[in-house]
Amino acid sequence: MIFPRIAFLDVDGTLIDSGEVIADSTIEAVQTARANGHLVYLCTGRASVEIYAKIRDIGFDGAISAGGGFAEIGDELVISRTMPEEAVARMVDFYDESGYDFYLQAFAELYPSPGVRGRFASYLQDDQARRGETRTDLESVTGEHEHPALKAFADVRPLSFTGIAKSVFLAGDLSAFDRVTAALSGDFHVITGTIPHMGKGSGEVTLGGVNKGSTILQLLDKLGLDASRAIGVGDSNNDIEMLQVCGVGIAMGNATDAVKAHADEVTTSVLDDGVWNAFRRHGLI
Repeated sequence: MIFPRIAFLDVDGTLIDSGEVIADSTIEAVQTARANGHLVYLCTGRASVEIYAKIRDIGFDGAISAGGGFAEIGDELVISRTMPEEAVARMVDFYDESGYDFYLQAFAELYPSPGVRGRFASYLQDDQARRGETRTDLESVTGEHEHPALKAFADVRPLSFTGIAKSVFLAGDLSAFDRVTAALSGDFHVITGTIPHMGKGSGEVTLGGVNKGSTILQLLDKLGLDASRAIGVGDSNNDIEMLQVCGVGIAMGNATDAVKAHADEVTTSVLDDGVWNAFRRHGLI
């Protein structure tokens, strides 16, 4: 008899590499694990709208998005941990006063400040050399000639102060993270950026207590599963709480040293069969 496990997979640096390509073995691992009766969930800092169709089409049982702000079972939104309007206003006011670019994540919408698209476009341009080194036999999950993030970040419109679960602030100023932490950390959870190309001073902000790990525990309760049956796989700072609450926390081979320090074990890197090796080791495939 198979006693099902549940796996939570980060997206950037875990499911896909920084060039947004995915190893064939990763797709095979996810699909085989599910065929074997196990559950596989995405667990990402991306908003739901940033989980591109080619990622979802791999097949998952649900997703945690916006760094723990939302959780879906199948395509049903079952957990929403959004900020009070006054908290969003306070955060935005600070960004505006500091001159930082930022974007807000709702469940199905992004609200960028005017400079975000330019930052991302510059990254894509500067990254061409590295992308040329990315394995060309692997498929890109963006699936479009124009990167979908460029379209999303070009949609600058009045901000929403309702339904916001997370913000990402973008700055080249190394003191930006310290300044945001000093200004907001009393009520908010502030971590260093998991998208380093968007600026060395960048970071992510959720409400205090809202992170991937705490939302995993809420989701497991809804599913009637114990955390000891859970496997978390990630590579970035916003994955640390996930690795801590899951029965087995696995860091990718390309993870930061801080993430590896909180993991029970380390698998191989993202394009070196990291997810497949982790699933194989724990009997999901």
